[in-house]
Amino acid sequence: EIELKRAHVDMYVRKLKERQRRKNIARDYNLVPAFLGKDKKDKEKTPKRKITKEEKELRLKLRPLYQFMSCKEFEDFFENMHKERILRAKIRELQRYRRNGITKMEESAEYEAARHKREKRKENKNIASSKRGKEDGKEGEFAAIENLPGFELLSDREKVLCSSLNLSPARYVTVKTIIIKDHLQKRQGIPSK
Repeated sequence: EIELKRAHVDMYVRKLKERQRRKNIARDYNLVPAFLGKDKKDKEKTPKRKITKEEKELRLKLRPLYQFMSCKEFEDFFENMHKERILRAKIRELQRYRRNGITKMEESAEYEAARHKREKRKENKNIASSKRGKEDGKEGEFAAIENLPGFELLSDREKVLCSSLNLSPARYVTVKTIIIKDHLQKRQGIPSK
């Protein structure tokens, strides 16, 4: 009977510890005021930065760590990760400048302006070439294969297929002939080789 009472006391103590742990978590993360909507005034006072999609995904992945860290520690952890990401981006930018021979920050502004001009020129070339391709119509689309033997034997759909697969028309006709021949042999009951 004493063992039974000890077991009951142990269960009761375990339940109390678990209840206290849950209370601590609720207190650390301000879950009760958040649930009741009382901390809206506090949120308005302290403006926070926008959380990116990647950071939201990372927070979801690391959610099991919540129970091992206090709310403040967890927020500090993510704030430090954000700062680290910004510093890494800045380091990559400075390394790119160094690779391109830029050693002073004054030169970097000129470099960025020239880089933007190059990118705009590339975009304009791409837009112009795509417009030219549309004006040329289907003939421009088949420019890579139209001079090859067997091109005139293909239908429009076959031309598109050969062009997209980079397949020569002669090879396509050969493969098509073999497939049709095998199919006819199977229909007649002749085993294919």
